[in-house]
Amino acid sequence: PGGCFFFTVNLADRRLRLLTEHVDALRSAFRETGQRHPFRCRRHLPDHLHAVWTMPQGDRDFATRWRLIKSTFSRNFAVDEPISASRAAKRERGIWQRRYWEHTIRNEEDLARHIDYVHINPVKHGLVKRVRDWPHSSFHRMVKLGIYPEDWAGDLAELGKNFGERS
Repeated sequence: PGGCFFFTVNLADRRLRLLTEHVDALRSAFRETGQRHPFRCRRHLPDHLHAVWTMPQGDRDFATRWRLIKSTFSRNFAVDEPISASRAAKRERGIWQRRYWEHTIRNEEDLARHIDYVHINPVKHGLVKRVRDWPHSSFHRMVKLGIYPEDWAGDLAELGKNFGERS
C-alpha cells in the first residue's frame, strides 16, 4: 500500500496505434479513473503503455485502476475487433492484452531508472530521434519543472538500442 510501481500494458494487436491516434480518449480514461481512484502517473506509446504509478497511502489496488482505464478507453470504439470465444463468454473486448507486467519500485535509484526508461522508450522503438520529440510524454512536464534538461539523452545513435535493457 502506498507503493510505487512500474507497469507495461499492451494492446492485443500490437500493429494498432490506438493509444496515440486516440490520445484524448486515453488521457480522459486516466483522468476519469484518477478522480475516483487517485494515483500519480507517467506514460505511453502507440501500441503499449509504460507507466510509473505512485499509489496513495494505504491503497494497493492498481488492478481496479487498470480495469477502469482499459474499459473506459475501450468504450470509445465500436465492437468490431476480433474477440475469442473465451473473451466473449466473459463479455470482454479484444483491444487490450488481458494481463500486464508490474514491478515494485524498490528505491529512488530504481524509480529514476524506470522513469528514464519510460522517457527513452519512443526513441528506442524508432518513433522519434530525440526524447523531446515525443509529444505524449511526461518528459515535457519534467523539463518545465527543471528535473531534466530539454536535450536529455541526445539521440538514438548516442545511446544504442539496448538502453534500459538488462544485459
